[in-house]
This record gives sequence, C-alpha cells and structure tokens, in this order.
Amino acid sequence: MEGTAQSLIEAAFAQRSLLQDPAYTQAVLDTIEQLDKGKIRVATPPESQSPTAEWTTHAWIKQAVLLYFAIRGMEKIEVGPFEFYDKIPLKRDLDIANVRVVPPGTARYGSFLEPSAILMPGYVNIGAYVGAGSMVDTWATVGSCAQIGRDVHLAGGVGIGGVLEPPGATPVIIEDGAFLGSRCIVVDGVRVGRDAVLGANTVLTKSVPIIDVTGPEPKETRGYVPPRSVVIPGTRPKRFPAGEYGLPCALIIGQRSESTDRKTSLNAALRDFGVSA
Repeated sequence: MEGTAQSLIEAAFAQRSLLQDPAYTQAVLDTIEQLDKGKIRVATPPESQSPTAEWTTHAWIKQAVLLYFAIRGMEKIEVGPFEFYDKIPLKRDLDIANVRVVPPGTARYGSFLEPSAILMPGYVNIGAYVGAGSMVDTWATVGSCAQIGRDVHLAGGVGIGGVLEPPGATPVIIEDGAFLGSRCIVVDGVRVGRDAVLGANTVLTKSVPIIDVTGPEPKETRGYVPPRSVVIPGTRPKRFPAGEYGLPCALIIGQRSESTDRKTSLNAALRDFGVSA
C-alpha cells in the first residue's frame, strides 16, 4: 500500500488536478487514516541510539496532509456543548486507544497518541505523534507533524511548533524522557535529546545559540540539545549602533545523573542547578 500511495500522493502534489481521480483522493484518505492509527509517522527515529544518528523525514506523508486540507470541506462539529467549524475532524475512540483526554483538550484526526498518553486541556495537531506515558499539560500545544517521544512531560503552556511546508523540512523532535518546563517554546525543527531538561521559558529555534557552559570554554551549537542536558534561558551581549543589548540564547548548565531514574533525576536537576519548572 505504502509504495502505491506514495507515488500517487507525490504525483497529486505536483499536479493538483489529479485529485479529481478517486484513486488519488483515496490514497490521501488512506494515508491520513494510517497516520491516525499510528501505523506510519511523518518522521521515524534512527535504529542506532547514537546521539548523532539522524531521524528520517517522510516528505510524501506531509504532502498527504496538505492534500487532505485540499479535499476536505468545512463542516460543523458538535461535541456536547462545544461547537467547532473546521475541515479536520477530531480523533475518536480514545477509550479504546487508552488515551486520556481532559476537556477541552483537543486532538485532531490524523494525529496519533500512544496508549497511556495524557492530553490535558491542550492541543495536538494533525500529523503529530505523542509517545506512551507522555503528558501534554494544560494549554500546551503540539504542532503539526511534531514528534514527541515516550515519557515526555510538556509542562503548562509549552509551545511545540509545527511544520508542513516545505514537505522535506524536519519537524520538531522531542525524544524519550525529556522534560520541558512551563512556557518553553521549541520550533523550526529543533531536536531535544533523550532525558534532557529545559527550564521554564527556554526558547529554542534553529537560530538561537545553545551554549554549553559546563567546561572552561563555551561550546556553541544550534538546533540540537544533547541527551540528558539541563538547559536554561540566557542572554549574551551584542553591540548595535544604538548600544549594547542582550540577545537570547540557551545555556547548558549540567547533565542529569546517569545513576538515578527520570523522576529522581529531574528533581535533582531542578534543585542542584536552580532550574525553575
């Protein structure tokens, strides 16, 4: 199915008039259904556990999401006292999937939440993937096609950016066991490594410097937080014609201990490094 669907979707994405043929429309519908059931995903993790191993982004699946918008019409959706007017329906059969969703939390059809995931009054967009045991806390949002690993905690108000275009762009990836404190923002395809901790209000984009200040000299990267890193928001000075101002950066100030479990390690990180959550 996948190879046939992929070729049909890629052809229809290049020539939208092909969507008048039911075979192309059905390929789009089948692909979104597979996304909704978690049988395929927009990006897949590497087989290797090496921190340098890259995820694989499947552009044709994002193309299917974009085509799904094109073939869907607007409709009124009524859920008890709530009324919505949109092109994309909501996920259904959450009880069968063993996914807890607290009103008015919303997960769109075409997203996937593994069993035991919890969605508080937040939002998960189409194409996104949320792993088992993870919590999307109150007013946290998981953007389109973002990939959230297992046992991740997105604290209140966290914003995980979505990306559909260009289709080949890497989505935001939050790997297993990560903890993102309140009001963190992660966008532009940034990848947060396994068991990392982001202190409250940390903002990560592809252009924000991530500076490791744990050694005698700073080490700067962009777009990737190494596994087990403890990160807080920071600034660094830059001179402009009008004067010197602090530009945002993120500071790696330590590592979660290998000898403790995730819960204990998180508490230790917040206490030992003074990180607010």
